[in-house]
Amino acid sequence: MSRLEGKVAFITGAASGIGKEIALEFAREGAKIIIADLNQQGADVVASEIENNGGKAIGIAVDVSNEVQVEAAAHAANRAFGNIDILISNAGIQIVHPIEEFGFSDWKKMLAIHLDGAFLTTRACMKQMIASNKGGSIIYMGSVHSKEASMLKAPYVTAKHGLIGLAKSVAKEGAKHNIRANVICPGFVRTPLVEKQIPEQAKVLGISEEEVIKNVMLKETVDGEFTTTADIAQVALMFASFPSSALTGQSLVVSHGWFMQ
Repeated sequence: MSRLEGKVAFITGAASGIGKEIALEFAREGAKIIIADLNQQGADVVASEIENNGGKAIGIAVDVSNEVQVEAAAHAANRAFGNIDILISNAGIQIVHPIEEFGFSDWKKMLAIHLDGAFLTTRACMKQMIASNKGGSIIYMGSVHSKEASMLKAPYVTAKHGLIGLAKSVAKEGAKHNIRANVICPGFVRTPLVEKQIPEQAKVLGISEEEVIKNVMLKETVDGEFTTTADIAQVALMFASFPSSALTGQSLVVSHGWFMQ
């Protein structure tokens, strides 16, 4: 039997990048997938890809920082496939500036998407997990920046650190309902979000794009390689399918050694 047979997975930011790869992998493992993304067209494309390969999926447009939209998306997911069993809180953006040049509106936007979004989707999905009495798995997409800091990323580092605290709280409160919570902490994955950072950091740091890749993003790895979306999808599958509460409240770094605990 596939590892996620009969499960329903609500995955935010799943129209591209890491979220899309997780959605495709979970569908191959038997889960029904909600592609929750700000980009409705992109969400529909991924859902169609899953359906065309024999899976079950729907695309839902949602701004994860909007309470009304998140609650509506969770209800729509329930109507389509039943109670949610797995939440992948993955939606995120990146804005880079030195702290003294960071606009307060950009700071608030970063925290709203990464932290408010994680809280709102957690609350909405936990309600269904508790009501179903079947438990569930909540997985947050952290970062090596959940453990370490880098220049130009103060709100991102702050938010990603915050996800570990949220996961620990959810693990404690969710335990009596058999709800687990964990954090995946990827290194640099060459997604559109990271591609956008390369020229931005080159400009701010006054170096070439090649130097950003070699000396900033991959300098601390053991092999000079980017982490892949497939790497992250496999870790998400492990967390989602783990059979007991022995693995909860934890954060796992997947970074080619960029950060070692």
